[in-house]
Amino acid sequence: MLLAEKTMEQHGPLPRKITIAFPFVGDKLGGSHISAAGLIAGLDRTRFDPLIVIHRSGLVLERYMHERGLPVTLAPEVDILSPTKDRGLKGGIARARSLMRNTARLVPFLRANAVDIVHTNDSEMHATWALAARLSGGKLLWHHRADPLAQGVNTLAPLLANHIVGVSRFVQPARPLLPIGHKFTVLHSPFDHPSSLPDREACRRAFVDELRLPLNTRFVGYVGGLVARKQPVAFVEAVHAFLQSYPDFALAGLIFGTSPPNRPDLGEDVKRRAKALGISDRIHLMGFRTPVAPCMGALEALLVPALNEPFGRTLIEAMLLGTPVIATNHGGNPEAIEDGITGYLVEPGKPDAFVAPLTWLLTDRQQWHHISSTARTQALIKYGDKAHIDGISKLYERLVAHRTQSECSQSR
Repeated sequence: MLLAEKTMEQHGPLPRKITIAFPFVGDKLGGSHISAAGLIAGLDRTRFDPLIVIHRSGLVLERYMHERGLPVTLAPEVDILSPTKDRGLKGGIARARSLMRNTARLVPFLRANAVDIVHTNDSEMHATWALAARLSGGKLLWHHRADPLAQGVNTLAPLLANHIVGVSRFVQPARPLLPIGHKFTVLHSPFDHPSSLPDREACRRAFVDELRLPLNTRFVGYVGGLVARKQPVAFVEAVHAFLQSYPDFALAGLIFGTSPPNRPDLGEDVKRRAKALGISDRIHLMGFRTPVAPCMGALEALLVPALNEPFGRTLIEAMLLGTPVIATNHGGNPEAIEDGITGYLVEPGKPDAFVAPLTWLLTDRQQWHHISSTARTQALIKYGDKAHIDGISKLYERLVAHRTQSECSQSR
């Protein structure tokens, strides 16, 4: 008799794998999607069966998943809900109707795919899938990467989520409708450790050539979506503040990122502000670029002027690639950076605050190398895929423990 047959004879059939659905809209690619893809790719396939569900096919997220060998499934046709749209009585009635229609279509989909857990990763998917997850008989894991005052995590999540994962202590719901302390866990996002560091001079020269700038030009950068929370205009103002003190320094600011679909185009705001400050020739909108390593490798420093940033992914990516970070002492930034040791924290809302640390990094190579190497060493220790994947895996198994125990009992 085969070993597997003997095992089944002695102990009964093994519990089936836990099926986790990961729904996404599909029309954008940001830090939450990259983190989720890293988690999905790293799950133990002998214990878990991930189901990536997208609402809009043929777009950036589907391509990203396919490039990583992660198949996707098209969701039933439903309305994408947002907790911040259509407020007021009329809007509330319309949302309620959409929610009922959505739930009627999503519940059969979840049951047909034997989904045990729905793992939502952004506000639209929380709002669209939360009720269906619970009514299907499954569990809801709500991954919170936004403001601690966000409406959904303070109202809907306390009622419907079986567990809430926050990317930092900062994002813990500030005004939950019901107590959530027993079902809130902080797990930092997963990060791939680069196998090698970029050739920084080659990266710098590549952008000097692309932009036809003087050969001695050095770069600081902004990396991320052009959204109000991340303060791209404040990046322009920080570059201007430095140039006010050092007008002859050959410094340029590179902005890597685009405005999300159906959001105001902050790229135009960036251009207008740069023109008003007289530094249009020093600010360059580079668009979204991947991989990120050549972009980070070209920078003397990453400037992070964000407010209420839950836990900026680009901070850790910069640290892992040896690029020093200067960030506002706000949101989740202080959880990632130890001021003066692994980077610099500056007063938020004050562009001039970036000038002193940027001056140190640009003029003192010994200090630059100290910050770069210390930050990289700490990031390699603290921010790896394994800790995140292990933490989430334990939560999955805890959420469905009763099912596993029930199946084992029935098999005896």
